[in-house]
Amino acid sequence: MHEVILYTRSGCHLCDEVKATLTRLEPRGGFTWKEVDIDSDPELRQKFNEEVPVVFIDGKKAFKYRMDERDFLRVLKGR
Repeated sequence: MHEVILYTRSGCHLCDEVKATLTRLEPRGGFTWKEVDIDSDPELRQKFNEEVPVVFIDGKKAFKYRMDERDFLRVLKGR
Protein backbone atom coordinates (compact mmCIF):
# COMPACT_ATOMS: atom_id res chain seq x y z
CA MET A 1 0.00 0.00 0.00
CA HIS A 2 1.48 3.34 -1.07
CA GLU A 3 1.39 6.37 1.22
CA VAL A 4 0.46 9.71 -0.33
CA ILE A 5 0.86 12.99 1.51
CA LEU A 6 -0.69 16.18 0.18
CA TYR A 7 0.81 19.40 1.52
CA THR A 8 -1.79 22.12 1.21
CA ARG A 9 -3.24 25.27 2.73
CA SER A 10 -6.65 26.81 3.20
CA GLY A 11 -7.99 28.88 0.31
CA CYS A 12 -5.84 27.17 -2.33
CA HIS A 13 -7.96 26.27 -5.37
CA LEU A 14 -5.23 24.07 -6.87
CA CYS A 15 -5.11 22.18 -3.56
CA ASP A 16 -8.86 21.61 -3.81
CA GLU A 17 -8.43 20.18 -7.31
CA VAL A 18 -5.73 17.73 -6.17
CA LYS A 19 -7.83 16.69 -3.15
CA ALA A 20 -10.76 15.97 -5.46
CA THR A 21 -8.53 13.85 -7.70
CA LEU A 22 -7.16 11.84 -4.77
CA THR A 23 -10.67 11.34 -3.39
CA ARG A 24 -11.86 10.02 -6.78
CA LEU A 25 -8.90 7.65 -7.15
CA GLU A 26 -8.75 6.30 -3.59
CA PRO A 27 -11.54 3.70 -4.05
CA ARG A 28 -9.44 2.04 -6.77
CA GLY A 29 -7.02 1.14 -3.99
CA GLY A 30 -3.30 0.86 -3.85
CA PHE A 31 -2.78 3.96 -1.73
CA THR A 32 -3.89 5.87 1.31
CA TRP A 33 -3.56 9.61 1.58
CA LYS A 34 -3.55 12.35 4.14
CA GLU A 35 -3.60 16.11 3.96
CA VAL A 36 -1.13 18.29 5.86
CA ASP A 37 -1.80 22.03 6.22
CA ILE A 38 1.57 23.75 5.83
CA ASP A 39 0.33 26.80 7.73
CA SER A 40 0.05 24.70 10.91
CA ASP A 41 3.84 24.23 11.03
CA PRO A 42 6.34 27.10 10.52
CA GLU A 43 8.97 24.73 9.11
CA LEU A 44 6.56 23.30 6.51
CA ARG A 45 5.32 26.79 5.63
CA GLN A 46 8.89 27.91 4.98
CA LYS A 47 9.68 24.79 2.95
CA PHE A 48 6.53 24.67 0.77
CA ASN A 49 5.12 28.21 0.90
CA GLU A 50 5.42 28.86 -2.84
CA GLU A 51 4.83 25.27 -3.99
CA VAL A 52 1.43 24.13 -2.72
CA PRO A 53 -0.11 21.81 -3.47
CA VAL A 54 2.76 19.36 -3.18
CA VAL A 55 2.19 15.61 -3.43
CA PHE A 56 4.63 13.06 -2.02
CA ILE A 57 4.31 9.37 -2.84
CA ASP A 58 6.13 7.02 -0.48
CA GLY A 59 8.26 9.89 0.85
CA LYS A 60 9.32 11.27 -2.53
CA LYS A 61 8.07 14.47 -4.14
CA ALA A 62 5.97 13.50 -7.13
CA PHE A 63 3.92 16.60 -8.06
CA LYS A 64 3.55 20.27 -7.28
CA TYR A 65 0.88 22.75 -8.37
CA ARG A 66 -1.09 20.37 -10.61
CA MET A 67 -1.73 16.64 -10.88
CA ASP A 68 -4.03 14.75 -13.19
CA GLU A 69 -5.40 11.25 -12.70
CA ARG A 70 -3.41 9.58 -15.46
CA ASP A 71 -0.08 11.02 -14.34
CA PHE A 72 -0.77 10.11 -10.72
CA LEU A 73 -1.61 6.50 -11.56
CA ARG A 74 1.45 6.22 -13.82
CA VAL A 75 3.78 7.49 -11.07
CA LEU A 76 2.05 5.36 -8.44
CA LYS A 77 2.57 2.19 -10.49
CA GLY A 78 6.22 3.11 -11.04
CA ARG A 79 6.95 3.19 -7.29
